[in-house]
Amino acid sequence: MKKICIIFGHHNLTNSFNSAIRDTFIEEAKRCGHTIDLINLFEEKEQLPFYNSNFNPPPNLVLEYRNRLEKSDIMFLIGSCNNLRLNAILENWIDWVLHPTWFFTYKSILPDSKFFKNYGYPVPGAMKGKLGIVSITYGGPMISYFNFSIFDNIPYRRIKKSVFQLGGLKTKYIRFYSVLPTMSKKEFEQHMKRVKNLAKSI
Repeated sequence: MKKICIIFGHHNLTNSFNSAIRDTFIEEAKRCGHTIDLINLFEEKEQLPFYNSNFNPPPNLVLEYRNRLEKSDIMFLIGSCNNLRLNAILENWIDWVLHPTWFFTYKSILPDSKFFKNYGYPVPGAMKGKLGIVSITYGGPMISYFNFSIFDNIPYRRIKKSVFQLGGLKTKYIRFYSVLPTMSKKEFEQHMKRVKNLAKSI
């Protein structure tokens, strides 16, 4: 059985499609015997400041989050797409927590080269080999994001290539399109079935 750390980044904690994803997943995961460590970012008593590289060492809260991740087998980010990024509170959390040198370090191939300078490759850190899952909701239909996906600008591909892979994480994702107040009950139930299947697949 696995310990799953859920980082929930939607502002509506109780009555939203994203909160339904969170609650449905937790219920099914517990039914499967997994344990949950839930972080509702908007509900945290202490909030991370906007990312600032001048904070060295980082705030104690960052170290606490990292400690919770180290004790978990799976990291699950849940949020919505805003301007082709995850919502700001999740992106800020990623900037702080999934950061060198804890999440990865960088090995320069030719450190003395005038042209290549710090060009090299990442060396995974504390989360190497663990599973990272991302759930993202979109307001538009799938086809409206095709042009962006060619350039890997949609949130999941960027997070997978530019974040998760640096830290040596295995990856899974689940995406939901046309998430609007007009969604039918049948559509909603179909989406929640996908969430349950995700929990069962771990």
